[in-house]
Amino acid sequence: MPRAKAEWTQDTVRRFMREGRGKGDGKEYKPWFTTHDFPSKGRATRVLGWKTKRIHHFFSDLQLKYFYLLEWDQSVIDIKEHFPILDLDAVDFYKDDLRLDKFRDKNSNESYILCTTFLITKLDGNGNSKVVARAVKNASDLNKTITLDKLEIERRYWKSKGIEWGIITNKNINSIRAKNIEWIHSTLNYEEENDANIVELEDLTDAFLYRVSESGEPIRKVILSFEQDYGFDSGKGMLLFKYLIAKRKIIIDMDKPINLNDGCHILSIAK
Repeated sequence: MPRAKAEWTQDTVRRFMREGRGKGDGKEYKPWFTTHDFPSKGRATRVLGWKTKRIHHFFSDLQLKYFYLLEWDQSVIDIKEHFPILDLDAVDFYKDDLRLDKFRDKNSNESYILCTTFLITKLDGNGNSKVVARAVKNASDLNKTITLDKLEIERRYWKSKGIEWGIITNKNINSIRAKNIEWIHSTLNYEEENDANIVELEDLTDAFLYRVSESGEPIRKVILSFEQDYGFDSGKGMLLFKYLIAKRKIIIDMDKPINLNDGCHILSIAK
């Protein structure tokens, strides 16, 4: 869990509860931890989500990469990061051999609220929703006793709830796919924040898709000629290209690095 700036006390817990942290769904959900509360060993990041339309908070690049993979997964409909296990004491599962005493503030003796990195709502093939829990950790951290102790608490807790739980490490993350999703991700945020400009982009979609489908030239060259022919500022054609990938109107292999010097023949147009 993130390292606290100051002493963890009952007053802190009460304040977080009053603020509604760990409550709500979709846009209304509030993570238990935010980047404002704690420093991080990694790169702390805030990202506006596609699915939730809210700001998500991450304390490492690994958490961020997994988030991008969830954003691209069409079966995922809600993503809750840093989900607190608020009823740990009340839930009945075997705890006698668990070192819960390790997870207390040394000064106040107040128990930390343990969190699962992600609580995810997914749809199955029949359109039914289910919730799964995922702990995101670097593989090297699995050599640490305190990490294993925390993960065992999570595992037993979610099992008692009947919720599938698993560990995601850097060895499970497709970094190329995550990087590609990150590259296009801001375009759908652009969609939310620039309605008038998105209407213009939508109006240009057919013309751009026609050029892509009929050309064997490098993607970069097609984008540049499109901008020049329409008198657009530099970058607008690239924005449209990213936007159409994000909307899945242009199909590209997301498991390979996107190379703009490749020919348009590597692209497919969604029907």
